[in-house]
Amino acid sequence: MAKTTIQLASPHIPQSLEVVEVKSEEFVTPIVSYQTVEKQHSKVFVTAAQVPTHKQIAQVSHNIVHAVPGRLRWRVPRLRYDTDYAKRLLALLEADPLVTQTRIKPAAASVVVIYKNSKITDIKMRSRLSCLIVAASDPGILPLNTKQSLAAQEDKEETPWPGLQLSALATGLALLGGPLGVSIPPILTAGTIALATLPVFQRAFVGITTQRKFTIDFLDFMAIAITTVQGQFLTPSLMLSLIEIGENIRDRTARSSKMQTLDLLNSLGQFVWVERDGEKVQIPIQQVQAGDIVIVYPGEQVPVDGSIIKGKALLDEQKLTGESVPILKTKGQPVFASTLVREGRVYIQVERVGNDTRAGQSIKLMQEAPVHDTRMENYAIKFAEKAVVPTLFLGAVVFAATRNPARAASVLTLDFATGIRVSVPTTVLAALSYAARQGILIRSGRALEQLAEVDTIVFDKTGTLTQGEVSVIAVESYNPEISSDRILAIAAAAEQRLTHPVAEAVIRYAEAQKVDIPSRSKWDYQLGLGVKAEIDGETVYVGSERFLRQQDINMEVLNGNGQKATSVIYVASNGQLQGRIRYSDVLRPESREVISQLMNVEGVEVHMLTGDNKRTAQAVATELGIAPSHTHAEAFPEQKATVVRQLHEQGKTVAFVGDGINDSPALAYADVSVSFAHGSEIARETADLVLMQNDLHGLLEAIAIARQAKHLIRQNTGIVAIPNLGALIMAVLFGLNPLAATVVNNGSTIVAGVNGLRPILKHSSQKALPSAR
Repeated sequence: MAKTTIQLASPHIPQSLEVVEVKSEEFVTPIVSYQTVEKQHSKVFVTAAQVPTHKQIAQVSHNIVHAVPGRLRWRVPRLRYDTDYAKRLLALLEADPLVTQTRIKPAAASVVVIYKNSKITDIKMRSRLSCLIVAASDPGILPLNTKQSLAAQEDKEETPWPGLQLSALATGLALLGGPLGVSIPPILTAGTIALATLPVFQRAFVGITTQRKFTIDFLDFMAIAITTVQGQFLTPSLMLSLIEIGENIRDRTARSSKMQTLDLLNSLGQFVWVERDGEKVQIPIQQVQAGDIVIVYPGEQVPVDGSIIKGKALLDEQKLTGESVPILKTKGQPVFASTLVREGRVYIQVERVGNDTRAGQSIKLMQEAPVHDTRMENYAIKFAEKAVVPTLFLGAVVFAATRNPARAASVLTLDFATGIRVSVPTTVLAALSYAARQGILIRSGRALEQLAEVDTIVFDKTGTLTQGEVSVIAVESYNPEISSDRILAIAAAAEQRLTHPVAEAVIRYAEAQKVDIPSRSKWDYQLGLGVKAEIDGETVYVGSERFLRQQDINMEVLNGNGQKATSVIYVASNGQLQGRIRYSDVLRPESREVISQLMNVEGVEVHMLTGDNKRTAQAVATELGIAPSHTHAEAFPEQKATVVRQLHEQGKTVAFVGDGINDSPALAYADVSVSFAHGSEIARETADLVLMQNDLHGLLEAIAIARQAKHLIRQNTGIVAIPNLGALIMAVLFGLNPLAATVVNNGSTIVAGVNGLRPILKHSSQKALPSAR
């Protein structure tokens, strides 16, 4: 066992970390234990921790999520489930004199550290904090006053007003002191009702002072105040309970996960290789500048926009451009951030970094899109705008005629909107839950409502209408003595273990056709051209026409028809061209059916966007039955967003379906944005609706769910309005006890709420039937 002491990254601070290297046959792991930490000459904690054995070592996975000078955000998954670790880490960070502020969010596994960057370099601070994150895993560290620190931090979080709890308590007290006859001091019940009414009063006050109008909250407040003053505590407490239930359910229809601030650098690797002064060094991606030379290896994402100055590589640009087939790029050609190097190695002269790159501009376009309240629309407020003044006038007339405040309160209680306030959010929430069970994630109530109104859907082609990967569509033999299966077999043998998408497609197709693939001995792969291999004693060439001509293969059989409607690789052996394999990004199996049903059954106008040329785009559109006028070819991200905006300006409710970075601006500008679970992270984060099963049938199901929810909302409006209207007429003409009015109002609300749960109840009963049998 080797033992060393490593000084933390600051010469001015007398702190040291003891690092013990434990060696075993399985791994070598550094274990860090703190000896002492001092802050302002006062000892914060002392430990005499034993260095654990290798079986006790806890892996602390952590990485930088975002970094700017003086501020770092780390992701530490252990924070989610280890509260003791979180307390130790907080104590360590607060004890560090270089740290000015710390914020830990266990639920997000996030640590934000703000530090004095004038006293330490960013690189050294990262190393220092990494040591602290590892050190906190040692249970022997005994921090003091940590609970108070965590409590103080939690107090900073916004605490919601306990309106639902207060209204439930008021209802309980009213029941005990009223029908049940328990001796409850009236002042206690009235005080609880008053506290529970505060949010209603605040909203009513804002409506009068800011919006300059009487709102539904003003009606509710008046009815609650009158009945409370009269000592009829059960009536206002029941009203408050329903109001709070409705508001809570409506809030739950908001977007379940707030969209994080998207930064292109966050979606790329944290470190990149650059060449400086003839040496290769690895630096944080945030430190890359224009003019640097970045080196990108196979399997890595290109972190910048620039030009290749050395090397060549096969680049997968699908997430950026939508092109499903990788492109070979060599010296002098441009490359773009977020594209993937499939094969090869390139040296890139940096021209643009971060959000200045083409991918970054796509994200910027998305962030500039309008932001909407993600909660479902407040139908109660819309209804109240029309009904509040007549209801107030009617209540005043009844009071003037009868001098009976109870009858006036009955009129105000029967306000229609309370039932709508509860039943409509319940319907929306039930629809969201039902959709989730069907593998459809609808992120908000507003998205569900907009989906029910959609009359135009715009599809991106690649990865949405197509499968987004190369597939073999035909194998043809030019030699009557060699079958197409033999052509496929020798091509698959030559392409074995190559990472090129076409090679992978040939192998998949050969396996699907159950072709016996012979073994391959010698082979030589030339990037971007093809492969030469020895198979069954023959020299086989598989690749492009250019590659075969370079190998002096006789290509006369092509008869000059080199340009094809689909992409092709050729297969040759014994110096002769033997056949070809055609491949393409084929349509999803369900695309034709879904498009047909959308246009012919649902009455939706369908458009298609693609970065492909017009000829290719038109061929795909014709196959799907999409009109030429609705086909938009050679569309870059900003043009896609423009098409969506133009359709929206024509008064259409537009849904956009896409899965790549290049689709994110259009997704952001659409009324409803749809993506797939396998789409890019940015597309998924932007989307209002995510199809978890990666099947377009989910879109049809989502539209059906949304339209059913809309139908139920109309039903519930009738269920609420009809009995309340009847009771209102009775209250005006003959009088009605406020409690009876509350029973009518609340009863219709409950019936409408249960009706709104029908999607879930029906689904549950259908699942129960098989087991009952």
